[in-house]
Amino acid sequence: MEWENQTILVEFFLKGLSGYPRLELLFFVLILIMYVVILLGNGTLILISILDSQLHTPMYFFLGNLSFLDICYTTTSIPSTVVSFLSEKKTISFSGCAVQMFLGLAMGTTECVLLGMMAFDRYVAICNPLRYPVIMNKDSFVPMAAVSWFAGVINSAVQTAFVVQLPFCRNNVINHFSCEILAVMKLACADISGNEFIMLVATTLFTLMPLLLIVISYSLIISSILKIRTSEGRSKVFSTCSAHLTVVIIFYGTILFMYMKPKSKETFHSDDLDATDKLISMFYGVTTPMMNPLIYSLRNKDVKEAIKHLFNRRFFSK
Repeated sequence: MEWENQTILVEFFLKGLSGYPRLELLFFVLILIMYVVILLGNGTLILISILDSQLHTPMYFFLGNLSFLDICYTTTSIPSTVVSFLSEKKTISFSGCAVQMFLGLAMGTTECVLLGMMAFDRYVAICNPLRYPVIMNKDSFVPMAAVSWFAGVINSAVQTAFVVQLPFCRNNVINHFSCEILAVMKLACADISGNEFIMLVATTLFTLMPLLLIVISYSLIISSILKIRTSEGRSKVFSTCSAHLTVVIIFYGTILFMYMKPKSKETFHSDDLDATDKLISMFYGVTTPMMNPLIYSLRNKDVKEAIKHLFNRRFFSK
């Protein structure tokens, strides 16, 4: 019986790139550099959004939350991943795995909802500019950000609680770089259809619903932009939301491919599929947070001006 093989697991083995020491060394260097860029880039955005009074607006409040979120998200997995690349013992305790699962899913869910809130902010700013100060006041945008964080915590707490209660058999090898919830669920020696249903409901509520809000918001934004007669005016208006739209495309393009692509019974446990999942997860977990501050700084005039202003005040105001 399958229950006879059940054992109390105290740790998991993270397979990652085991068996490829040269690749592990290469990825150690690359990911460590990218993590430093993530910390510096997002930290800079948070700093300037606090110090520059001209950036004390709902848009940059959300952007500061997004940057802090990216720092938290990558910190939940990258430090342990880079350490494992140089370590012969690539294990993580059961409780440590549960914490990593909870934090990673909480940050990912929060970012989905937060991007939806940011899209609504851009819609109001472009389609209802005269009412923008009234609609997007402090009593509105602060609770909107709080709801994003609360949704992430609740969703992750529920899903993680159901996963850690699953019975796990002798196989404790997670074919991943970190304790990603889908990779952990595959190790359970029980029917996980209930967990998959909960994940489907959560994905609909916290991934597809914010995506629907984004699609509706940008459909109305594009409709409003097309009504502007001059190309210069259209370009100016579109530039105010192009950075956020770019981030949304990268973020949702990756997460939807990773979680929503069909998995047949024959390929659900295949090595090729798992290798693809791991690479996509790494792109989603490292590249996207690294690109966010670059996109917002390079494509946003206000951010570039704020950086120049703070730099000049720091080094030349004597």
